[in-house]
Amino acid sequence: MKKVFALLFLILISKTYSQNTEITITLKDEETKQNIEGASVFVVKGKQYHLSNSDGKVSFSVKGISNIQISHTGYNLLTVRSSTLKETDNIVYLKAKLAVLEELVVTKQHPQKILASLIENSSNKLSIPARLKVYSREFFKLNGEYKNYNDGLMNFQLTGKPKKFETKILVEQNRSFGLEGMTDNVSDELLGYNLNNIMENYYNFKYLLLLLEPKAKKDFDFFINASATNDDYYTLKAIPFPSSKGLLDDFAITYDRKKKIIVEVSAIVSPMTIARVVDKTSSNAKNIYKSIFNAKYRIDDNNYYLSSSKEEIGFEQVKKGRASDIEVRSYLVTTNFSNQNFSFKETEVFLDKTLFNKKNKILTDYWHTSGLVPTDEEEEIIQNLEERHK
Repeated sequence: MKKVFALLFLILISKTYSQNTEITITLKDEETKQNIEGASVFVVKGKQYHLSNSDGKVSFSVKGISNIQISHTGYNLLTVRSSTLKETDNIVYLKAKLAVLEELVVTKQHPQKILASLIENSSNKLSIPARLKVYSREFFKLNGEYKNYNDGLMNFQLTGKPKKFETKILVEQNRSFGLEGMTDNVSDELLGYNLNNIMENYYNFKYLLLLLEPKAKKDFDFFINASATNDDYYTLKAIPFPSSKGLLDDFAITYDRKKKIIVEVSAIVSPMTIARVVDKTSSNAKNIYKSIFNAKYRIDDNNYYLSSSKEEIGFEQVKKGRASDIEVRSYLVTTNFSNQNFSFKETEVFLDKTLFNKKNKILTDYWHTSGLVPTDEEEEIIQNLEERHK
């Protein structure tokens, strides 16, 4: 009889460890209790990567028991066991790093030369060949009203060599609502990511190249900070001088000072910069009032790859004498990484620039567990657009 009970117990344990469990957590600041957006949540078992939304929420599926690594540049690293979490209503508090003055790093080389070396080394270190399973999400807002939404789950296959690589995309699932009849009134640059060159831009660090131009020394104040709370990372900053002309971003490039590779890039046009730029009134003029960019890169064992990005832009466009207010918000999240190639037919390769006009293919509720959970507000926007365009 004891053997029977022991066998039943082993069967029960085996089933428990083999089942997929859906877990939702909300990340909050330990002191302020505020939600934490943009935290990286890595499920070690299965190597799943997720990003917390503006509500601090993350949902993921885990088979058996796994460590969950939670990281954010402003908070101490935290590791929790999935077995200690319930399926829902989990609140996980992160402890903010000590608020200390950043130490200025004095270097023999000008920071611009250091940045050039970082870009060169990082481009060469990025893992190729590779397969990135990527979740994409985009919102389009016209004159204060959300007009379009699209998202998709894709496989990016990168082959070749660093800086000379080829990207092929296979779309697993996608959905799009609301763009019908708008393409004639909206320029191509507004129709979301150009998916066929986005990885090239991120892997060649295109967004940083203007900082390497000779004139950048006249436009930007370059300096490097080291934080007392993180010995491995430095942050190289390029801030426009008050006398600089044009719409220039404030840049912050965080890098591993030992490995000499970039781990995060942020760029934002400050309100002060926007305030001193004179609005254009000519036809097809574009007056930007918001521009935010962030890209994170992950170092995982010997692999190095894009883990997530967020881009927001808001501007007034003057066209045919009429001004339109336009906002676009886009996300990419790499949910899984592999060094292995996957087989496919050339006819399956996605060749268009964006997912906007691709016929919807929905097999599962992939958007709930594909790296970035929609907030309640975003879910309402999506549902309204879906209902309006049925």
